[in-house]
Amino acid sequence: MAPERASAGDGECCVPYRTVVNTAVRDRETETTATMPKMKTHSGAAKRFRLTGTGKVMRRRANRNHMFEHKSSRMTRRLYDEVTVAPSDVKEIKKLLGK
Repeated sequence: MAPERASAGDGECCVPYRTVVNTAVRDRETETTATMPKMKTHSGAAKRFRLTGTGKVMRRRANRNHMFEHKSSRMTRRLYDEVTVAPSDVKEIKKLLGK
């Protein structure tokens, strides 16, 4: 589709309409002060960790996925709950989660 042209009576017979609109958009973009690029949440970390309301990082315990017939009921009950992440790892995990 060809760009729309101004009518001959305007005195701007050869200026495409869209170029005027695009320069307006370009001017508006330069006015913003957004910092780029935006932070993105690490999707792998988001599946493995969660933050509590107080800011603690929680994780699931290991050995809780399969082969329960070889593990005692006492052991699987011990592995039910989530635990807090080691303090040395908290800073890096929060960065991956974008917090």
